Amino acid sequence: MTHDLVTTLRPLLTAEASAEAYASGADPGDLEQAVWLRLLERLEADRPPRDPHRWLRSAVRMEARRCRRTTRAERPYAGEPADAVEREPEELVLTAARHRALHDAVRRLPGRCPRLMQALLSPRDLTYREIAGELGISQGSLGPERSRCLGCLRRLLTPEVAAR
Repeated sequence: MTHDLVTTLRPLLTAEASAEAYASGADPGDLEQAVWLRLLERLEADRPPRDPHRWLRSAVRMEARRCRRTTRAERPYAGEPADAVEREPEELVLTAARHRALHDAVRRLPGRCPRLMQALLSPRDLTYREIAGELGISQGSLGPERSRCLGCLRRLLTPEVAAR
């Protein structure tokens, strides 16, 4: 039953998400994922919608509106972080050495991890949407990808941290 519903709704969802994504500033893949999640939640709590096509169109529009509200609420930091105080020269040298070690380790990461980590570490303070656009991946897959890359980075840095 669920498989038939997914197979039936997939083309409509793809079209609806593509149509709504531009106006909401969201990635079509992210909208699709959110609507599939809503459908799974509904199936778990209740039963399939009586009119699945109508429900799907409504769910896509609701998710697009949610994305627009979220986008309007996001604001970049206006100033420096709160702990940006004057530091001693030796502290500055040690901090610079740690940053170099981190960036060296990031360059040794596999796959697209170096680009992702460099975007996350960027002084431009990029949003997930901007990072996803730069890397050409959906915003929804950034979290799992970031987690995997951080695990690799942790494994790379552990021997170096232990050696010191």
